[in-house]
Amino acid sequence: MTKMSKPLCVAFFLIGVSIFAQEEKIERSNIQTYTPSKLLNQGQWDIKFFNNLYTETKGKFNGITADKPRENYFTSTLEVFTGISENNRFNVGALAEFRSNTINGRQALSVFSFEDTNTDRKGLTSIAPAIKFQPLKNVGNFSVQTALHIPLLSEEVNSFGVFLDQTAWTFQNRFFYDYTFASGKWQLFTELNAEYNFRDEKSFANNTFLATPGVFLSYFPSDESTLLVFAQHAQRFGDFTQNYTALGLGGKYQLSTVLNLEVLYSNFVRGADTGLGQSFNIGLRALF
Repeated sequence: MTKMSKPLCVAFFLIGVSIFAQEEKIERSNIQTYTPSKLLNQGQWDIKFFNNLYTETKGKFNGITADKPRENYFTSTLEVFTGISENNRFNVGALAEFRSNTINGRQALSVFSFEDTNTDRKGLTSIAPAIKFQPLKNVGNFSVQTALHIPLLSEEVNSFGVFLDQTAWTFQNRFFYDYTFASGKWQLFTELNAEYNFRDEKSFANNTFLATPGVFLSYFPSDESTLLVFAQHAQRFGDFTQNYTALGLGGKYQLSTVLNLEVLYSNFVRGADTGLGQSFNIGLRALF
């Protein structure tokens, strides 16, 4: 081997190690790679366990904002998807929701007491088969998730006035798109949730449409962490109308190559014919 070839071999070796390390690094960074817009590879699994605690002490109805006894709404959602197509453009899955709600001024954490009183209700409230697909072959960062939410309860409000969940069925479509800026440190994610509620005339949501656009701006301090701010607006129209706007912030952290942690906070800054409060969210996501 010549004197010239030795350093060339060393250089190629170091470059190869560097590329391999970068590929490994990118593979570990699921919080950057696997946004809600990106579909799973064939045989890959995505399991999310997301928990939301919403608590409100105000409401705005008929144009008047007023204080009210505290009400608390806890929703725990399990979401499971897997990739089934060779071209990675089609996923199937299912969702299930468990709720625990309390009223009449009880403290926010009372939803975790799981008591059997006149001021609380709890239970598995809905299940939903779902599909997720990439409609445009050459646009991998745009996807659509379609689900049919089937209610599992017979009454929304019991004889003591405690609301648990809607009894109308929900046909839901969620549109996801994300864009990563050239630096790789910033990412813009957008979502439009569009749903139609039907099939139960006794439900407050029956024969209504709900549109909820959201914008999320993320910053990546490292490959394993994310800081984000977001804004969401919900507009319901049809037989019953209401709207609200929420602003929030949060973060994500990659605990391992499989498990991610997400924490979010939001404040409902305005609304019409709705309660006004805050939400606290924590979720775990497993990708394998």
